[in-house]
Amino acid sequence: MDPQSEFVELAAEVFGILSDPTRIRIILCLRRSGEMSVNALAEEVGKSASGVSQHLARLRMTRIVSTRQDGTRVLYQLTDEHASRLVNEAILQAEHSVANGILPPHHH
Repeated sequence: MDPQSEFVELAAEVFGILSDPTRIRIILCLRRSGEMSVNALAEEVGKSASGVSQHLARLRMTRIVSTRQDGTRVLYQLTDEHASRLVNEAILQAEHSVANGILPPHHH
């Protein structure tokens, strides 16, 4: 993990992609369910199917999610565990932000 690594710039792009709350919700849903259709994800995150589809396109472009055809349906799943772990760590860090000096629940 060299600060001069060629991957530092790409890592910043990953954080940029993950900086949207809807994308974080999509990742959490896929982590929990394994794979889901656009419509199921849209219902779960409370957004329109077309909006979720646009988020999924960005996540596919960066290879965070991949697809599988099931008949006429397209199912989305996380490509690997890395984005899920990043989101998990960000949520744990967010718990510290609101803990007001008290150890958050994940430390108990």
